[in-house]
Amino acid sequence: MPGDPAAGAAHGNAAVLTVAYDIAVIGAGVFGSWTAWHLARAGKSVLLLDAWAPGHSRASSGGESRIIRMGYGADEIYTGMAMNSLAQWQSLFDETGHSLFHRTGVLWVAREGDAYSAATRSTLAKAGVPMEILPAAEMARRYPQMQITGSDVYGIFEPESGAVMARRAVAAVVEDALSHGVEYATEFVAPPTGGDRRASLRTVSGQAISAREMVFACGPWLPKLFPVALGMRICPTRQEVFFFAPPAGDKRFTAPHLPVWIDFTDPRRPYGFPDLEGRGIKLAFDRHGPAFDPDSGDRRISAESAAEAQAFMAERFPALRDATLAEFRVCQYENTPNADFLIDRHPDFDNVWLVGGGSGHGFKHGPAVGAYVCARILNRGAVEPRFSC
Repeated sequence: MPGDPAAGAAHGNAAVLTVAYDIAVIGAGVFGSWTAWHLARAGKSVLLLDAWAPGHSRASSGGESRIIRMGYGADEIYTGMAMNSLAQWQSLFDETGHSLFHRTGVLWVAREGDAYSAATRSTLAKAGVPMEILPAAEMARRYPQMQITGSDVYGIFEPESGAVMARRAVAAVVEDALSHGVEYATEFVAPPTGGDRRASLRTVSGQAISAREMVFACGPWLPKLFPVALGMRICPTRQEVFFFAPPAGDKRFTAPHLPVWIDFTDPRRPYGFPDLEGRGIKLAFDRHGPAFDPDSGDRRISAESAAEAQAFMAERFPALRDATLAEFRVCQYENTPNADFLIDRHPDFDNVWLVGGGSGHGFKHGPAVGAYVCARILNRGAVEPRFSC
């Protein structure tokens, strides 16, 4: 089937042995798929490889949904990338007919006097991002289903932001990339080897892959493939996500009645989504969990963490005090020490690029990261120091 990643895999597996590519991209998550997409649009022959499938269940790009927001404190670089990426996500969905972005709005719950929230307001205003500042009373009026306390609490509301349906969005990127000439194969690759600063690539089964440049966008597998270069640079951590069933027929917990929200007044950094497409109300805590192996890590939640999530829901949404935990997911962040992305050449190979370090906020930036990597490969531009190895 044209445009079907599974069909592309069958064709791509045969092509690996016989075709020389301009670029091989290893990892079909959000960073890798958008990199392949941009390179193909630039006229390059591209082989996209993944050990399992685009947005598979253990990938950091898997799962149901991700926040698309513009606010990043004083970090204008990420606000700009988020704005650029949202436009690209919307363009892709418009062109392909996929309805995978929900413009729910994103509500920041902030506290007066907090420097990060103040910087966010300033950066959003400077960048021209639409926003509303909501006093506590206005938040209570708009969202009576939420229990937010504190006279010094206020909201920063981004009306154009929202949520993208993650695993399906990655599949849509790959599908469109295939329609523009990208080859896809399901293969597990070995770490690159070589000398004189040039690397060669093989699968673990011994197949040679001919490509002039290689991009490794393997998320939490990067430090396993490159333990010397990245073992201390990227640390995967365990993260838990919960979905609670709303009361039957209760629309208060669907968009637009409830936005995506992030609470910066709570040190646990809770965030949540309205009930999207009937999957339930999503809750997670944006904090680093314990170290986690993406291959062997236990993906079952503990009774303690489920109880914490249930207690928070009862506190924040009183009507959900007895809500059923309908679904859960254990995934991972790939954290860098400063939470910046890693986008740089391998220190030993001039033709190998390392792309990762999403650090829990990378998904939304996939289109901009792909364009950035493409520009570095084609134009040999300087690497942003914050993204360097």
